[in-house]
Amino acid sequence: MSRPVATPSPTDPEHIAETVRTWLHEADRVLITSGAGLSAAAGYDYDDSARFKELFPALHRLGLRSRYLVGMPLPPALLWGYWAVHIDDIRFSAHPNPLYQQLHSLVGKTDHWVMTSNVDALFARNGFDPDRVFTPQGDYGRFQCSIPCTRTTWDSKPLVDALLASYDPATGTITDPDALPRCPHCGADVQINVRIGPEFVDDSYLPALRGLQDWLRTTPTDARLLVLEFGAGFSTPGVIRYPGEGIARRFPKARFVRVNPDHPEVPADLGARALPVHSSAAQMIDMVRRATPDPCPTSSPQY
Repeated sequence: MSRPVATPSPTDPEHIAETVRTWLHEADRVLITSGAGLSAAAGYDYDDSARFKELFPALHRLGLRSRYLVGMPLPPALLWGYWAVHIDDIRFSAHPNPLYQQLHSLVGKTDHWVMTSNVDALFARNGFDPDRVFTPQGDYGRFQCSIPCTRTTWDSKPLVDALLASYDPATGTITDPDALPRCPHCGADVQINVRIGPEFVDDSYLPALRGLQDWLRTTPTDARLLVLEFGAGFSTPGVIRYPGEGIARRFPKARFVRVNPDHPEVPADLGARALPVHSSAAQMIDMVRRATPDPCPTSSPQY
């Protein structure tokens, strides 16, 4: 007689880790989806007030306490001082990130893609194939005309380096007015190539979108696709959270894992194919790495 299928308890870390590891082992394909929670767990927390004070003392003196709050109008010299330091810290750090590397190791050679709202390129910088990472919200590594007068975007590294060369940490400003960036085509203001408003130029990200769509279209209907979501909450649920759920629904044998310390709830219609993990990405990845696979897991859905 077969044993009944047990739904893993969100409060049973060892059982959950073994289940996720087994689902990874059994997956034909893996789609990793992620929001800000993954990078926060990796050490890039936009709410980190201590790190904010360390990097942006001038803005801290103005009463700001986190990077999320730097949305108020600022003088150009102060605004670009912020952007230069922020992007250099988040996007162009040369140090490898252990959490992203551990995630890459867990996926291994299984056929996989990534869809992330994060604009820090941490996937591509830590072993994931850049051509298989779709970033619908853009990338700090590029900038664009603010109008925009052209669909062309440009590498932001030379811009950041030039800004940092005239950056004054005491005032938080760019001291050389000539270093403030202008559009090389029309002379208008420029902005980082991330989705702020309708002026966002997404052309650089469309090839990855088409690649992901092709990959999903060629995924067999009966494939064991694992959708593995990290840190995607309700700030912009239409970018990562809801699309991931929808993809899992398209494949009858797909499994869905949602890792979130605040909102791990999974859709009821996915039943035993969905697993809520009430923890940070770092805690979950560490648990799965340490787990011993169960050759006959009672928590796996019966197909």
